[in-house]
Amino acid sequence: MHAVRRYLPMILVLLLAGCAGLPLGEPLKVTVARLEPLPSDGLEARFAVTLRVQNPNEAALEFDGVSLQLELADKDFGSGVSDQRGSVPRFGEALITVPVTVPVTAILRQVFGLASGRSDRSIRYRLHGRFGGLRAGSLGLGGTTFDSQGELVLPETEGRARYD
Repeated sequence: MHAVRRYLPMILVLLLAGCAGLPLGEPLKVTVARLEPLPSDGLEARFAVTLRVQNPNEAALEFDGVSLQLELADKDFGSGVSDQRGSVPRFGEALITVPVTVPVTAILRQVFGLASGRSDRSIRYRLHGRFGGLRAGSLGLGGTTFDSQGELVLPETEGRARYD
C-alpha cells in the first residue's frame, strides 16, 4: 500500500502526458477565406487574414490563441498572432481573423516576382500555425498545429484578394 502511494503521483503524471499526445481524430482544415489591408506604419504592412477553420470531429473544439505564418509563392510573407478565444463546432466551421505583419522586403519580393512575367492572377500560398489551449469536450489537449495550401486570386481591378 505504501508503494502505491509513493508511485501514484508519478503514474498520474505519465498518464496525463500520454493523453496530451493523443491526436484529435481528423486534423482541422484551415484555409484563407479573406485577406484585407489594415492601417500600417513604417516599413511594414498589416493585413487582416480571415481563416476558415473546419472541424471534421465529433466534439466541438475550443481554442485560446492562434499564431500563423503565411508564405506566398514559396517565400515567407508575413506572420501574426492573436490572443482571441473561440470554438469550432463539431462537424462545423468558424471564421477567425488574425492580424498579420508583413515586412516591406517581403512585399517588394512579391511585387518583383509578379512583374517577372506572370500571366495568371493566382498566387500559391502555404499557411501553417498553431491553435493554443485546444480543448475537445472536457479533455485539454494543449494546442494543435495546422498546415495547409491553396491559391489566392488577385483582383483585376481595385478590391481585395479572394480564396478560390
